[in-house]
Amino acid sequence: MKQLKLAVLLSYLNIGITIVVGIMLTPYVIRMLGDEEYGLYSLIGAFVGYLSVLDLGLNNAIIRYTAFYRANKDKKGEENFLAISFIIYIVIGILIAILGGVLYWNVENLFGDTLTLIQLGKAKLMLLILILNIAFTLPGAAITGICTGYEAFIFPRVISILKYMVRAVLVVVILYYGADALGIVILDSVMNFLFIAASLYYVLVKLKVSIKLHQFEWNYLKEIFSYSIWIFIFGLVYQFQWRTGQVILGTTTTTVTVAVFAVGVMLGIYFTTFGNVINRLLLPNAVKHIQENASSEFLTQQMIRVGRPSLMILLFLLGGFILIGNEFILLWVGRTYNDAWLIALLIMIVYIMPISQGYAHAILEAKKLLRFKTLSFLISTIIGLILGGILSYNYGALGMIWGLFVPLFLLQWIVMNIFYKIKIEMNVKLFFNHSVFIFAAFFFSLVLCFFVFKLFGGGWISLLVKGLIYAVVYMVIIWFVSNKEEKQLVLNKLK
Repeated sequence: MKQLKLAVLLSYLNIGITIVVGIMLTPYVIRMLGDEEYGLYSLIGAFVGYLSVLDLGLNNAIIRYTAFYRANKDKKGEENFLAISFIIYIVIGILIAILGGVLYWNVENLFGDTLTLIQLGKAKLMLLILILNIAFTLPGAAITGICTGYEAFIFPRVISILKYMVRAVLVVVILYYGADALGIVILDSVMNFLFIAASLYYVLVKLKVSIKLHQFEWNYLKEIFSYSIWIFIFGLVYQFQWRTGQVILGTTTTTVTVAVFAVGVMLGIYFTTFGNVINRLLLPNAVKHIQENASSEFLTQQMIRVGRPSLMILLFLLGGFILIGNEFILLWVGRTYNDAWLIALLIMIVYIMPISQGYAHAILEAKKLLRFKTLSFLISTIIGLILGGILSYNYGALGMIWGLFVPLFLLQWIVMNIFYKIKIEMNVKLFFNHSVFIFAAFFFSLVLCFFVFKLFGGGWISLLVKGLIYAVVYMVIIWFVSNKEEKQLVLNKLK
């Protein structure tokens, strides 16, 4: 439990560094590359990103089954499972090479009308490097999964922090000396190789994990994929919605519009990443409770216990972005990116509920019940992309985000809560009853600060003061709606 708490702290530190460095670095990168080059970098990253989900959900399967075999003290089963997993990754690497070749030969067909000849040539070279990068990175993610299954949460987070800070420094240096988007892609590839090698050393030498094929059984393989396939599709859809949005904009608008959409998505993803820190650590715990045949009442209480603090944090971030996010973007990257505020805001609103109910999602994974959520997510995303694609012709990036927002909001806020109630018998009504006063505190803080901020002008100093005022107001109000356990947790941390 002590390591879990430290892991959560390091995870938040990691996310904090990622957000702060990203916010500081992005305007520098845009200025050094230019809006069009930055848009090209975002477009190709989104285009190749489809390949990044081809781990077929194996990373989550590694977490679940490693935790399962360790709980049952089945070392031989664990060795065999990991060996088969890495054999599958070899097959995936071959598949990535094939699909990458298909993408490479179709760059002109997709973007010939919106990219110049020089941009097309650079895009194809970036594509090749990124394909090799992903082919190596996917099995690297499995190493982190092994650490999580072993509940060795600290090392992956420490090395992630180190990697991001070193990358930030090197990006500044290479851009200063004239590198372009291609230079950043090469840098990322080299760093991924080095840090994955370090992680592999930790797993094999420090954790003494053994990977050994005892027997290859097709039934065994079927069991792995029966669990991981829906996680894979879920991850594919998650990438599909945002990356495809950028790709569609790349075929219907300009690279500058893609850049605006990419900045908005980046801010929205910062929000979801920060909120999901605890959720990523819940799966081993959920598997344990399912193995112990925990009651639905107990599981609901666990969701409330984890979800309330998560909701408080998410609404705090959302409120700050509503009040001063637009002003921040104007000061940060300029008026060209003004629409990024609404893009990010709508993404945040969509994901508040599923993130705060992350424990319910972990239960679905543990019980192998992701099929309905995944298919619903897929259908909503397809509808959203069709709507967004149509609207993007007249409304650009805003048309794309509104098309995506409406069906996803209905799914995440309404449909999934009905499903949790029916399928896993979670008392969703009780969860909302425990959340009412949190939402009330959120809206009261917004209204109060909205009128107070009318007294302030513009500029970075004014923005900082507004942020501090909002933080104090929100924390004071939220304190009165916190329960005894939550207050004691804060007091213990202060001590």
